[in-house]
Amino acid sequence: MRLFGRKEKQDNPGAEEALGLLLFDNVNEALAAERVLNTAGYAITLVAPPQHLRAGCDLSVSMHRVEHVGAMRTLSEADVAVRMWVDDAEGTMAVSDIVTSVDFGAWLMVRAGNMKIVVEKATGMIVNTSGGGCPDIPYLNLELVGLTLEEAPRPKELGYTLCGLMLDRAYAEACAALGRNAR
Repeated sequence: MRLFGRKEKQDNPGAEEALGLLLFDNVNEALAAERVLNTAGYAITLVAPPQHLRAGCDLSVSMHRVEHVGAMRTLSEADVAVRMWVDDAEGTMAVSDIVTSVDFGAWLMVRAGNMKIVVEKATGMIVNTSGGGCPDIPYLNLELVGLTLEEAPRPKELGYTLCGLMLDRAYAEACAALGRNAR
C-alpha cells in the first residue's frame, strides 16, 4: 500500500471558462441587463444566485469571468445598475426551464414555473393568464388578455418580476407550439 500517491488532476475550468455573477438589487435591473448584454453579443444565462448573495433580487446574470469588465462597461453605458460582480458562480441554480403544455381541444395552456397562459388555438388569442403572487401579474393580465400572440407585447418587456419572466417563457412556448411568431 502506497502512502503517497499521485493525486488525480481535478477538472478546473480555465480562466476563459470560469463563470462569475453580476448581482442586482431588483429583478427589473436583471432583466434589463439580460436584454442589453444579449444585444451586445455576450454569452450569458439568467440564474438564481446562491442564498448568501441574495439581497432583494432572486435573479443574477452568469457569464465568463474574462468578459465581465466589458459587460460592466456596456451596462453602465445603458444605465443598468449592477450591485456587484462575484468571481464565483458556485451554488447558483438555473431559472426554471421546465415548461409544460396541456391541450384542452380549442385551447392550449402553457405553464412555466408557477405562471400559466391560455391561448385559443384557432386564433392565437390570449384568453387567460394566471399564477404567481407578484405585484405585476394583474397588470400583465390586463395588457395581454384579448390580444393575439402576434399583437401582444412580450411579458418580460412589461413585467418587472420573476413571475413576469416565467410568463414570458410560457408565452414563447405557446408561440412555438402554435407556429406563431413571438415578438
